[in-house]
Amino acid sequence: MLHRMSNSRVEQVTHQSLPSSLSKNDHLNSSRTSFLGQTHVKGSLSDDQGSALPPYNGGSADETHKDVDNSDAEESDDIFSIPPKHPPNPSLQRWRKATLVLNATRRFRYTSDLEQREKRLRRLRTTTHAVRAAQRFQKLITHNEQCNGLPSHTVDRVSGSLSQREGAPVTELVSVKREAYPCIASAPPTSNGFVSSVGISDTLPNQLAALLQERDVHLLQELGNLEGLARALETSLDNGLKEDAQFIAKRRDEFGSNTYPQASHKPFYSFVFDACKDPTLVILMLCAMLSLGFGIKSHGIKEGWYDGASIAFAVILVVLVTSISDYRQSLQFLNLNDEKRNIPVHVIRGGKKIQISIFNIVVGDLVSLNIGDQVPADGLFVSGHSLLLDESSMTGESEPVHIYSKNPFVLSGCKVADGYGTILVTGVGMMTEWGRLMSELGEEPGEETPLQVRLNGVATFVGQIGLSVAVIVLLILLIFYFTGHKEGANGSGKYKPHHTSSTTILNSIVDILAIAITIVVVAVPEGLPLAVTLSLAYAMKKMMVDRALVRRLAACETMGSATTICTDKTGTLTLNAMNVVDVWLADKYREVEHLTDISEGFQSLLFEAIAQNSNASVFNPPGGGDPEVMGSPTEKAVVIWGLKMGMDFNRTRSASEILQVETFNSIKKKAGVVVKEFQCGKVRVYWKGAAEIVLGNCETMLDADESIIPLTALKMSEVKNVIEGMAAKSLRCIAFGFREVSAEEVPSGEQLDVWKIPEGPLTFMALVGIKDPCRPGVERAVQKCQSAGIKVRMLTGDNIMTAKAIATECGILTEGGIAIEGSVFRNYTENQRKRELPKICVMARSSPSDKLLMVQTLKAMGDVVAVTGDGTNDAPALHDADIGLAMGIEGTEVAKESSDIIILDDNFATVVKVVRWGRSIYVNIQKFIQFQLTVNVAALTINFIAAVSSGDVPLTAVQLLWVNLIMDTLGALALATEPPTDELLERPPVGREEPLISNTMVRNLLLQAVYQVVVLLTLQFRGKHLLGLEGRADAKDINNTVIFNAFVLCQLFNEVNARKPQKLNIFDGLLQHRLFMGIVLSTLVLQVIIVEFLNEFASTVKLHWKFWLLCIAIGFLSWPIAFVGKFIPVPEKPWLGVRLRPWRTRKTRSNELFESSDGNGA
Repeated sequence: MLHRMSNSRVEQVTHQSLPSSLSKNDHLNSSRTSFLGQTHVKGSLSDDQGSALPPYNGGSADETHKDVDNSDAEESDDIFSIPPKHPPNPSLQRWRKATLVLNATRRFRYTSDLEQREKRLRRLRTTTHAVRAAQRFQKLITHNEQCNGLPSHTVDRVSGSLSQREGAPVTELVSVKREAYPCIASAPPTSNGFVSSVGISDTLPNQLAALLQERDVHLLQELGNLEGLARALETSLDNGLKEDAQFIAKRRDEFGSNTYPQASHKPFYSFVFDACKDPTLVILMLCAMLSLGFGIKSHGIKEGWYDGASIAFAVILVVLVTSISDYRQSLQFLNLNDEKRNIPVHVIRGGKKIQISIFNIVVGDLVSLNIGDQVPADGLFVSGHSLLLDESSMTGESEPVHIYSKNPFVLSGCKVADGYGTILVTGVGMMTEWGRLMSELGEEPGEETPLQVRLNGVATFVGQIGLSVAVIVLLILLIFYFTGHKEGANGSGKYKPHHTSSTTILNSIVDILAIAITIVVVAVPEGLPLAVTLSLAYAMKKMMVDRALVRRLAACETMGSATTICTDKTGTLTLNAMNVVDVWLADKYREVEHLTDISEGFQSLLFEAIAQNSNASVFNPPGGGDPEVMGSPTEKAVVIWGLKMGMDFNRTRSASEILQVETFNSIKKKAGVVVKEFQCGKVRVYWKGAAEIVLGNCETMLDADESIIPLTALKMSEVKNVIEGMAAKSLRCIAFGFREVSAEEVPSGEQLDVWKIPEGPLTFMALVGIKDPCRPGVERAVQKCQSAGIKVRMLTGDNIMTAKAIATECGILTEGGIAIEGSVFRNYTENQRKRELPKICVMARSSPSDKLLMVQTLKAMGDVVAVTGDGTNDAPALHDADIGLAMGIEGTEVAKESSDIIILDDNFATVVKVVRWGRSIYVNIQKFIQFQLTVNVAALTINFIAAVSSGDVPLTAVQLLWVNLIMDTLGALALATEPPTDELLERPPVGREEPLISNTMVRNLLLQAVYQVVVLLTLQFRGKHLLGLEGRADAKDINNTVIFNAFVLCQLFNEVNARKPQKLNIFDGLLQHRLFMGIVLSTLVLQVIIVEFLNEFASTVKLHWKFWLLCIAIGFLSWPIAFVGKFIPVPEKPWLGVRLRPWRTRKTRSNELFESSDGNGA
């Protein structure tokens, strides 16, 4: 409480003390960023939330999205229904309270921990308040230094003097800052009571940590500025650390690794303890102990231990099998989480730019940052231009911070909003505030998915029926026993008042209670919701092999419902292997590798335009060989073209100084640079980008002899025709333009940092056509989507001619489809957009806002939208789409954090594989539901009818536990892990509101359940006669064993039926599914062992081979019954659409019945 009060008082003091120019924005944002910042950080830390905000929009899009989600949740009357993305806490709490659950620890293991989530938010709020307060205090000190000329060498000395002048509030502020930073809080105070920055620690790592935490310019000066730090860290500000594995390892030992402690993985025994928390299993263990004691007392230890020990062993077996399955799932999720945290970064080592894992960064590395990157470690600015950082993840401030030589401090965890730069790493891992924050917050244990929640509803409904049946059976068996119509346990005979011993009575009651409890275990389908988790874990593991990394579990399910995919062109539909194939300059086409008839001055200008207006890098191997170029595919293509023409990249760059840079983004579609030559002092502006945009700013053209000629209307038309000609050949057209400016036009000092580069009038230099071939197989992938009922749309920043050519080649632009530009789409009215969207196949020259607008319109029309994106500006569309698909190779970290699934190979064919897996999950769960509910209905019906009619049940507690193991854990493993096939793409998308239990499933389920009930009850009541057992002493034991054996074999045969609920050929692909075959065969072997060798344990007797053949025949008949049953037609309207949703409110059911009757009337 005191800490929170201190923060609020600090803000009051800061707002009063800061000048208006500093406090205005902070004051306006203070009320909203304190929470929005937390939401944004949470998005970047927690996989189940995604990246909550597009950069620097103040969070408006996110707030709107959350408001929509909340309103949807409030309006929904379905308790067991949650939004697929970012479900609000009230909806999560509602379904959990309404769920009938036996083992909450196990059932809710992979759901969001709402209490932990709230703790994380509080911790985030506290941290950002503290960091923001420290930064504002730093601004206050700087402002007072400038205004009052106060002598200051460290922040804390000034804060001491201010404390004496202004009183307690500043003292409290310093206390807040000490609490925020452990290494400062633990440092010894100076004589004035405050921490001295220089005296924080005697070690360089702690000094570097303090340098970044306090952003102390004076401490940086005392450490020798950048050059001094580089010498101390044995690194070069140009070439970085040397590439020496031993040196890097030693550096990691000295300064720490770029990791943070994580919660240790739960050991196997903890999963055993969790499985033991099921109250029904606990009661069964107690019954086993009592039965063991009573049995030994009544029959001696030699004969009396069987019943109690067999129940105990069966419970232990269930616990162990369940624990092993859960433990294997947790390992799969653990490996996937490690993959999510592994971010690739570019560093300079030995003068060469290389890509390494974020975990391999060490202090002294030079890290290259580009727009959309996440800062991987604390560091200091070395070089770069227009570098803006989004620090909301650390401070909650929504305004980006300009990083340059006078403000060189770069915090880990922030995002690059604009520009590019190189930083010197000064702190990694736990020596950064981000590392400590991540370590303390940890990761959320999981997330619930819509399908998982819906299955909890089904399990609750079925469990309520089963619980009722168990209670009725318990009462009936007790009544039958005490009225003398049923024999007691262990053959103790019927109950006789005043003659039957109390021990026998208690033993019989325990036996009856064990049967009733076991019916509860079988009836409540605990494994049903957990089968979703099992299926998702399996799918996520296999999707990694298919080059897709799932960040949000629910996205796997939602992808099965996708009705439209809005895809990028570059790198997704194409190979992203760009090459310059056409060159047009000085009024005609030229050879790509040789510029003939071009003056040396023209060539020099062109080389400068290529080399300076680029963020690519070129490494020349010391031993010779081809130069190695690193950068974006477009940048690489242009630079490689320059190198082929004889350009010396590094020499050209060193001949002039870069004054200002405007980086390329998808809104401007061009990039600019201002350079000043060292020799003559001339200043030039170079622009390159989309051909028609650059051309639109040109008034003159550079001729072959370096003369400048007017760009007449006729010449302009000619150039446009050239552009259209290149575009028609599927080429990306890039134009170059320049202009000279006088040195007086260029501002100096801080004004240069905010100076906007003049966009015109320009002199047109050159036009290049870049070929990016379509990926092999992309046309086939698009056709698969179309046959699967998924509309594929291409959204690209290229001009419309190029877009149409590529779309036609890929099969996206088909007959009846149209291509438009983004400007046309955004100027449509809402009704026009909805009317035209079904026909739109291509949107060219689209901006990120156009992509977002299309996503929102499609969702409003009822589509389930998947969107691909790679840039920072794609984040809003990725976040707002039902499924956001970020590119793993070219995608920025901002785009990846806003996404739900990362396509690791940037290939559209992988998107199609994700669709297959999404549909496979839904279909596999339906298979498991059909199988499990068949077992439930049959077992409950048989035991209930037998108990009511005769006071006896054919299946004992141990036998029911074995059946439960077959249908629950083993059944889920066999059916929920079926691999996908291309047949899934021959059916329409799965509707979000489509009933989990289809009419086909109901038909199959009832056929099998009725068949099993009829056959087994016939054996129950007429089995001795039909089997020729009359007169035999062991007739009842043989008959019960045949019933048990036939029932289990029916489930094994029906398990094969469940693989193909609709297809006639149930054996299709059976041998390819090795896990299924292994489980079925293992179950069969165990059944033989139970029947033939574990007679005392399972209350069975050895069966003659004739009875075995009979049992197999009974099980086998389920195959022809299923085959014939599939010819029975079923109506399209769901039978159980309303009846299996008893959790809906009366209002909702009334509405559904009204709509149903209204529809019939119509």
